[in-house]
Amino acid sequence: MSELAAEAEKLDAVDELARVRSRFVLDDVVYLDGNSLGALPVGVPGRVEDVVRRQWGELRIRSWDESGWWTAPERIGDRIAPLVGAAAGQIVVGDSTSVNVFKALVAAVRMAGEGRDEIVVDATTFPTDGYIAESAARMTGCTLRPVAPAEVPGALGERTAAVLLNHVDYRTGRLHDLPALTAAVHAAGAVVVWDLCHSAGALPVGLDEHGVDLAVGCTYKYLNGGPGSPAYLYVRRELQGRFDSPLPGWNSHAEPFGMRSAYEPATGALRGRVGTPDILSMLALEAALDVWDGDGDGAGVSIGAVRAKSLALTDFFLECVGAYVPAGRVESVTPVAHAERGSQVALRCEGAGDVMKRLIERGVVGDFRHPDVLRFGFTPLYVGFGDVERAARVLGASLEEQ
Repeated sequence: MSELAAEAEKLDAVDELARVRSRFVLDDVVYLDGNSLGALPVGVPGRVEDVVRRQWGELRIRSWDESGWWTAPERIGDRIAPLVGAAAGQIVVGDSTSVNVFKALVAAVRMAGEGRDEIVVDATTFPTDGYIAESAARMTGCTLRPVAPAEVPGALGERTAAVLLNHVDYRTGRLHDLPALTAAVHAAGAVVVWDLCHSAGALPVGLDEHGVDLAVGCTYKYLNGGPGSPAYLYVRRELQGRFDSPLPGWNSHAEPFGMRSAYEPATGALRGRVGTPDILSMLALEAALDVWDGDGDGAGVSIGAVRAKSLALTDFFLECVGAYVPAGRVESVTPVAHAERGSQVALRCEGAGDVMKRLIERGVVGDFRHPDVLRFGFTPLYVGFGDVERAARVLGASLEEQ
């Protein structure tokens, strides 16, 4: 056994989150793509079967009341709230991340008020956020200004209405300074919207603590809700009365079953709802969130413990890569500093697409980002230090054979 393999064994033996691994359906593959699609929690299949066979199959329409279907968006939002540092009553689940970005960004411009006609968007953002921001700018008569996150404070001014930022860069894993950037946006009198897709469930966010206005995120990455599971929208409590959604559907009406022709928005986070919830995937997500609560022994999972293990895993991976990978074959583009790192490591590598194919063939699953990035996501709930050592060792062997 190599020194690093022995070290991995010791680290796994004292890992307080190792017990959580049994709450997921896993095999002997090293799965480092949870930042794209989380693993399946063991409780989801049975819950989905109950929703289909009993709630839908037997109770049918009665399940909207008797099975709690109607209140699921807010109920599940309150389950997500502690994971992003929010009090209850501020998160509603439903729609996709893209739809929620649109709702949040247009509402942010409307809240900003007269004389503010510029939207600042993260220039390094996931493409869809940029597309949505461009459309929102056209719709609201704003100018769109792409800016690198580090340069945002200097780009803000009296014209700035809204700022859309990513908490973690999806390519590099760089963690942006949410507290400082939020404060800078507020100092300029603008409204901030944060995309939490690559941070929620992997590290502390602190939405309430840092006074974030609006936030959106997906649930199929570190929250393990399943492919296409619904996203969520956070609206800070103090802003809920001013939240003017560009998609005022019947589900967000103050009296949804009144069927009135005039729209009157509901109170609270309910204003973020639009149409009929996607119940099957929403309740699968609800079951997936049980992994954070424990397995009957009262052993819940804290986001602080997840963050500590995430940093330890990524540190150890970089150490193993340095030991196993031939010199000069890869370059990490993920920041070394813990304060600037999410829960992934991105390695620049020649022929990265082919390299990732070989890794997957050998039981190490990460992903490839054009043109030359190998991306490895670390979900502390089920990834161990032995997985990390094996992944780096297989990467090194694959590159030596090229």
